[in-house]
Amino acid sequence: MTTSPLASATATRELLEAFGLATKHRLGQNFLIDNHVIERICGLAQISPDERVLEIGPGIGTLTLALLQEAAQVTSIEADPELEQVLWSHSVEHENFVFIMGDALKVGPEQVAEATGAAPTVFVANLPYNVAATIILQFFQTMPALQRAVVMVQKEVADRISATPGNKTYGGYTAKLGLYGHVTGRFEVPPRCFMPAPHVDSAVVRIERGGEPLPEGLAAADVTTVIDAAFAQRRKTIRNSMGANGYEKDALDAAFAATGISPTARAETLSTADFIRLAAALDR
Repeated sequence: MTTSPLASATATRELLEAFGLATKHRLGQNFLIDNHVIERICGLAQISPDERVLEIGPGIGTLTLALLQEAAQVTSIEADPELEQVLWSHSVEHENFVFIMGDALKVGPEQVAEATGAAPTVFVANLPYNVAATIILQFFQTMPALQRAVVMVQKEVADRISATPGNKTYGGYTAKLGLYGHVTGRFEVPPRCFMPAPHVDSAVVRIERGGEPLPEGLAAADVTTVIDAAFAQRRKTIRNSMGANGYEKDALDAAFAATGISPTARAETLSTADFIRLAAALDR
């Protein structure tokens, strides 16, 4: 059972006081103080002793210290320069921990692999709510070695990630994520598990690589373009939305006929596989 010595309100306060720090809401910092949640995250991640883990937003290292007990290597990316001193203290005590100071959306996969020693295979993080969805999709797109992600996000983001076609939370983001992976686990995390308690509910989701297969010659970017056009005007039919966003109506009609997709359907009723078939038909 993996726990963290920092997963309590007392330990968190003591560390913040020791380093002269205070919580920073501007960076979405709500420190996890519940070891039961730590245990469930690690259980969902199923990290083997030879795996390299990538973490975003480690904060004071609460989850980090738990991951270090299970992984061969943990690389964390932190945006707040005031937390560098805390992470440095952890790196001194743990040979299998390295960290990068910077914006996770601007740190390239080459820099991560260089710091880690090899490309990480698992992504585990308590993500800043304002960038969580973007980070998840970007990492799966740019880091092909990642086999799974176990991430804590705002409940509404988890709903978007887990949504199925026809669900009110299903959208272009969900369809794009389906090109790279699928959800294989989830649990809820109430505000009382954090200090300070956020004003939103959270959830942890596991996303396993293994998206819908692409036919030969079709790139994920081609499908993404179709998805963006289809969802550009959600209240319109897919034909009208795509027609207003760069696609010729004759080409669309031919593609709809070839795929059996109704031109009067709404984008939110189409699965990732449907968008792949439509993109392939339009690419001919």
